[in-house]
Amino acid sequence: MAFTASSGSPARPWLLLLAALSLVSGLAPAARALEPAPLAGAIDLGAGAVAGRLIEWRRHLHAHPELSNQEFETSRFVAEKLRAMGLSPRTGVAKTGVVAVIEGALPGPVVALRADMDALPVAEEVDLPFASRATGTYEGRSVPVMHACGHDAHVSILLAVAEVLAGLRDRLPGKVVLIFQPAEEGAPVEEGVAGAERMVAEGVLDSPKADAVYGLHVWAGQETGTIGVRPGPQLAAVDSFEIVVTGRQTHGAKPWGGVDPIVVASEIVGALQTIVSRTLEITREPAVVTVGQFQAGVRSNIIPESARLVGTIRTFDEGMRDDVHARLRRIAESVAAAHGASAMVKISRGYPVTANDAELVGRMRPTLERVAPGRVLEIGKLTVAEDFSFFANRVPGLYFMLGVTPADQVATAAANHSPKFEIDESALVTGVRALAHLTADTLFAGSPSR
Repeated sequence: MAFTASSGSPARPWLLLLAALSLVSGLAPAARALEPAPLAGAIDLGAGAVAGRLIEWRRHLHAHPELSNQEFETSRFVAEKLRAMGLSPRTGVAKTGVVAVIEGALPGPVVALRADMDALPVAEEVDLPFASRATGTYEGRSVPVMHACGHDAHVSILLAVAEVLAGLRDRLPGKVVLIFQPAEEGAPVEEGVAGAERMVAEGVLDSPKADAVYGLHVWAGQETGTIGVRPGPQLAAVDSFEIVVTGRQTHGAKPWGGVDPIVVASEIVGALQTIVSRTLEITREPAVVTVGQFQAGVRSNIIPESARLVGTIRTFDEGMRDDVHARLRRIAESVAAAHGASAMVKISRGYPVTANDAELVGRMRPTLERVAPGRVLEIGKLTVAEDFSFFANRVPGLYFMLGVTPADQVATAAANHSPKFEIDESALVTGVRALAHLTADTLFAGSPSR
């Protein structure tokens, strides 16, 4: 039985060893728990000791958010903290990313840990003493900026994990690669490739060569301190589309004198709804086609020359993904032609499906259960997307959702990306312990000295 990444990358020797041991024992890999690392107690003590700084770091970063590929101050802050831990961070990776390696004193495998750093063009509406008042430049405009998706928490958690594990490096086998990634929310058009793909292209998983990669995301609407995970596909692939309908401009009082692109585009919006509701086998996999922008016209008495639709596609299957693209293009062009208009359709492929390595999830679930007893949930598929997929397509990956909403607020919590998005900070130390224990258990399991 081979342990492979979702992209079919070669199995790692230490994972093959674990599989072999499970077969000898007569147990399936998912049922055989790793023994807790010898440093388990020290990790928990370290996580408790860093908890105060963890909150301070998170609040500082929350008050000073930066947009994708503009995370200059954030990366300086991260590098400064890593140097204070005795590490030697590399900066400027994928423009604003930071990478550091914790060298264990003993031989062993390599584990990569990732946190994304960027914020969103959102105006914060949460009354906090450390609420964001920052602005940035987005699509050529000055906009308010907020950590409305919790990346401030991700960075702080990984910094805390770094402090805990760096303090134990003299007893730690293998290596830990700390990846602080820019532009998860998508690079501006002029920047091209987004953060994770660019970091992978620049070799962050290759030197040293990672055997596994772990990451997390704070998640609103999931109870504080719970850990949500599933084997296989967990987050959707995301693609964007743009449809420009060209008609013929005329006076608003004489619609028969032209071809109205607003009416045509409106019919296209309606027809696109049938892709999911009438043509896809959604009992097999969920899918979403959403029009998020409709732009047309300059005044009430002019039928314009053109109208523009922009939207998003979410899928979990490559065949279905291609099918949606073909149907969207055919609908837009055919509806436009039926009205004597034309439609230019552009579809841009975005992040792949984020799929957890099933064998790795089975192997490491007992570790998560020790961190959060009775609070590890097998969640359903989520139609949000994440560029962690680029890491998990190269090496076996495990990505989990950390609940950050008090139990009595789960039903009413503002979602990630909302201006009212909030985090229950008491959950963050669970994230630290989870990443640190996943790392230590993996390193010790693959160490020759175990």
